[in-house]
Amino acid sequence: MNDMTHPRAKFRAMTEGTQEDWDIIAAEQKAFAPDNGARILDHLKLLAGDYGGFPVDRLTHCLQTATRAHRDGRDEEYVVMALLHDIGDTLGAFNHPDIAAAILKPFLSEENHWIVQHHGIFQGHYFFHYIGLDRDMRDQFAGHPYAAACAEFCEKYDQPAFDPDYDTLPLDFFEPMVMRLCARPKQSIYKKVMTEEPAE
Repeated sequence: MNDMTHPRAKFRAMTEGTQEDWDIIAAEQKAFAPDNGARILDHLKLLAGDYGGFPVDRLTHCLQTATRAHRDGRDEEYVVMALLHDIGDTLGAFNHPDIAAAILKPFLSEENHWIVQHHGIFQGHYFFHYIGLDRDMRDQFAGHPYAAACAEFCEKYDQPAFDPDYDTLPLDFFEPMVMRLCARPKQSIYKKVMTEEPAE
């Protein structure tokens, strides 16, 4: 928090830190953590109006991917993963799946995290041959336990989600899902400090 009225640690280097300093920092982080979902949503909104040459803007693509997953009966974690799978587009022009995977890692199952981490390569099956890349690049993961799930995500939800005429649900429909998911990390070295639940 930037509020100057809040107490702050007194050290100038971590080697000088005291228990009192770290109690202050831990309290601030615990207060900061619950708004993580809201900050993620704020960043997702930055994709609005950015088309990158596509038929719909990047936010609409994310919303449409999540809408398709929701209407197909996917659980809330999967739907949020679908919503946020391209959140890294504006920060990671060369590695957008890595950005999304890093943001979502504390909150996703191993399988859903693998899907978001690798969807860029699997999605390439539909267009890599048009830009001089190998559309079968995803074959390197043949036999991986999550490869079929990633291919399915791309086929059913990601690659068809560029339709300007599709009845896409608005962001406010998904906001409560994001807030719920981001309030309950599954794993993090900071989980014990940031939440009341012990680390796994």
